[in-house]
Amino acid sequence: MNYFRTAMLLAGMTALFMGIGFMIGGQSGMVIALVIAAAMNVFSYWNSDKMVLKMHNAQEADESTAPELFRMIRQLSANAGLPMPKVYLINNPQPNAFATGRNPENAAVAATTGLLDMLTMEEVAGVMAHELAHVKNHDTLIMTITATLAGAISMLGNFAFFFGGNRNNNSPFGFVGILVAMIVAPMAAMLVQMAISRTREYAADRMGAEICGQPLWLASALGKIAGGVEHIHNPDAEHNPATAHMFIINPLSGEKMDNLFSTHPATVNRIAELQKLANSGMGAGGMGNDGYAARRDEHPESVPAGPWGGVQQREQKHPRGPWG
Repeated sequence: MNYFRTAMLLAGMTALFMGIGFMIGGQSGMVIALVIAAAMNVFSYWNSDKMVLKMHNAQEADESTAPELFRMIRQLSANAGLPMPKVYLINNPQPNAFATGRNPENAAVAATTGLLDMLTMEEVAGVMAHELAHVKNHDTLIMTITATLAGAISMLGNFAFFFGGNRNNNSPFGFVGILVAMIVAPMAAMLVQMAISRTREYAADRMGAEICGQPLWLASALGKIAGGVEHIHNPDAEHNPATAHMFIINPLSGEKMDNLFSTHPATVNRIAELQKLANSGMGAGGMGNDGYAARRDEHPESVPAGPWGGVQQREQKHPRGPWG
């Protein structure tokens, strides 16, 4: 189903490219748009994850630069039955995270410095488990391709503006066609992001709770992240709004209500669903026994007290997180 959704997305995006190209430059514009769309589709499949990480200035981390976080993700990946993804850190005070990659074998998870500074170890584990759930569900491919193509569609609006000032343009609809393209292109980019079903966030929340074993860890994290997003500006996200749907919480606003134009479900609704899972027994003798929490109880020496160490260790050795 995920591969089918990806194929349908690519087909729809290609048709949209061609349609806007036709409005701007007639048949020749449509052919040019088709060539560009085909090239973008191929390029996005292989390189969109790298582009998204670069957009947000993510730096790859390893066991020497962020040992506790790295070991946490390695254990959560084992719980999920996934290969170890690459781990990235984003020097940004806004608490947030996302996953990317065309498949689990080429996946990456990224967390901001704000996430590690503001959340407890348990909450970070819940967030990382959520991102690994996206990897396991193969959401990352369609999410990353969408981010790249939505940005490209927005660029078509700029092309329409440029060609609109040329009286010799080949648009069969004249200035009206150019105007429609200018308006439709950015709106289409927004609709593409909304086309990625918001139910994937609920599914990732549930699977993430199963991976870490404690739904309330993620519920608590979502509340803190939403509060942080409301008050902490994220300039990289503002400059690349097409990537907003990839984050665990929309980095562009502190939106609290489900509505037609939201890329994410309302945080309060997601928290409520996680609380239902906790009340059903997960994390208290239920499915949580197979997750991160149970393994920590059984082997406390093998699980770090947090992505930056325990409270005492943090004060002595890691005053500012895994970066020293």
